[in-house]
Amino acid sequence: MPLVLRAALFTLVAPVTVGGLLPWWLARGSMPEDWGPWRHAGWPLMAAGMAGYLWCARDFVVRGGGTPNPLDAPVRFVASGLYRHVRNPMYVAIGLVIAGQACLAESRAPLLYALALWPPFHGFVTLYEEPHLRRLFGAPYEEYLRRVPRWLPSLRARA
Repeated sequence: MPLVLRAALFTLVAPVTVGGLLPWWLARGSMPEDWGPWRHAGWPLMAAGMAGYLWCARDFVVRGGGTPNPLDAPVRFVASGLYRHVRNPMYVAIGLVIAGQACLAESRAPLLYALALWPPFHGFVTLYEEPHLRRLFGAPYEEYLRRVPRWLPSLRARA
């Protein structure tokens, strides 16, 4: 199966479910509140999150020769695009999509869901992804770890 198709299928299964369908379902089942003008922040947050994820998925396919799926990961180190500003832009992007849904639905439930996702995401990154990438890419990855923040994006490119 072509790489682009594998990346698209993974995106439809994992990020769309975790970042799209589950928060939408949670928001639908909760009592809406009046968030006033904050409600309108939902569209730009969701657009930024979706664009960020797709940009990173594209970089994984084009530059890395892999997909966002950890079982079909890039074979070349990707430190370009959004990866120059933050080490885990896909997770940050999914968080933005969930926050956007919370705003649009005027519901705290998706935000609480995002907070519940944070420990497993952090654990996966620190216990599996980073050690695996250290073994795979060695010194260039170690230097990348020193320069680029893990979760909070830097406006200045560092990689």
